[in-house]
Amino acid sequence: MIIDSHCHLDFSPLGDNIDQVVSRASDAGVSHMLCVAVDFEAIPSMVKKTEPFDQISTSVGIHPNSSLQSPDPSLEQLHQLTQQKGVVAIGETGLDYFRSSGQLDWQRDRFRRHIELAKETKLPLIIHSRDAQDDTIALMKNEKAQQVGGVMHCFTGDWEFAKKSLDMGFYISFSGIVTFSSAKNIQEVATKVPHDRFMVETDAPYLTPAPYRGKTNEPAYVTHVAQFISTLRNCSYQQVCEETSSNFFNLFTAAAD
Repeated sequence: MIIDSHCHLDFSPLGDNIDQVVSRASDAGVSHMLCVAVDFEAIPSMVKKTEPFDQISTSVGIHPNSSLQSPDPSLEQLHQLTQQKGVVAIGETGLDYFRSSGQLDWQRDRFRRHIELAKETKLPLIIHSRDAQDDTIALMKNEKAQQVGGVMHCFTGDWEFAKKSLDMGFYISFSGIVTFSSAKNIQEVATKVPHDRFMVETDAPYLTPAPYRGKTNEPAYVTHVAQFISTLRNCSYQQVCEETSSNFFNLFTAAAD
C-alpha cells in the first residue's frame, strides 16, 4: 500500500466524481490520501466532500497565491477550523514569487500566521515554495518553524535547498514532476534524501506523472511517482511504498489515530 501525501480531491473534475476517484486509488493500492486546503472559503465544502471517507485526511490553510474577497482570516478563525474531524496539518502555506509579484509583505504575513497556527495546534506544516527558496528558509528560521516541522511539498528545488529543509527537520515530498525528463535537479535530490525523510504525492489534479502527462492527475497515479523513484534509488517499489508510508504517519501522527 502507498499514500498520496498531497492532493486536492475537492477540485474539479476530481470532486465531481470523488467516489470513483477514491475507488480507483484503492484499486491501485493507495491506502490513504491527504486532501490539502488552499482557499479559506472553500474549506467547509472540502471537509463535507471528503468526510465520508476514512482514508482521507485534510488540512487547514490558505495557498500563498490565493486571493480573498475580504482580509485574511484571523489566527482564531483558522484555529477554529482545525478542530474539525480529520484535520492533520496546516497548509498549504509558504511563498510563491512565480505567480505573485510586486509588494509581497501580505504573502509573508500569511506565511507567518500559518506557522504560528501550527505552533499553537502542534500540527505540522505543508510548505509551498516557488522561486522563493532563500526567503522561505529565512522566514521559517525566524518564526521557528522547526518547532513543529512539516513537509516541503512538490519539491522543485536543488540539493542545497533540500539539505537546509532537512536540517530544520522537514520532510521532502516528490510529485509527478520528478518523472519529467527535464527534472534532473529534482531527480538528484530524490537519490540523496534519507530514506526516513521523503514522501510521494500527486498534487492532483495537476502535475500528472509520466506516462499519463496530458491527462487529469489523480491519487491512483502516485504509484508511478513511487515506481520512478524506486528506479532512481535502485531499490524495490515495495521499499519506497513502505518507507514513504511510514514517513507520512510519523509526521502526520493524527492521521494514524
